Amino acid sequence: MRIGVLALQGAFREHMLDLEALGASAVAVRLPSQLDDLRGLIIPGGESTAIAKLMRTYGFYDPIRLRHLDGMAVWGTCAGAILMADRIADARPDQEPLGLMRMLVRRNAFGRQVDSFEASLGFDGFESPFPGVFIRAPQIERIAEGVTVLARHAGQPVAARQGDLLATTFHPELTGDPRIHRYFLDHVVGAR
Repeated sequence: MRIGVLALQGAFREHMLDLEALGASAVAVRLPSQLDDLRGLIIPGGESTAIAKLMRTYGFYDPIRLRHLDGMAVWGTCAGAILMADRIADARPDQEPLGLMRMLVRRNAFGRQVDSFEASLGFDGFESPFPGVFIRAPQIERIAEGVTVLARHAGQPVAARQGDLLATTFHPELTGDPRIHRYFLDHVVGAR
């Protein structure tokens, strides 16, 4: 199974290592042409404004949208979750969302870099808590019908799924726990 990780900025290497440990073929995606023949794409955490600018510069917006319509599953972590939303609260004027998931996401909702934290999360379907790593994390403020909340922190959604789309506002790739990567491969990529 070929899974791409958008490798423009952010924690893409860690995602690739987790995917390969689970037996998937991880592809570092630096050009839109590399989206061809992928079963899934991970948009990693990093700086959402920087990733958005690079996506625009390299022409990723329409190819990602079209490949998703053609069957490619997409998972956004932290900054990637911001970009997957159809609405971004406190977005910069030049920050365009992909508009894939029907949700409103607020950038840096949990505070600045010094406010980063870890929390045990009950993730739907997991027998034990998942270690959530929150770094300048966004918050899912509203979801529309058809979006399922998979995990919450302090009552607010921090993981959500809409068919073959997954968003986590924390960093599963920094935990050493592969369960959400396995969930993405088994349930989200396999949703079509």
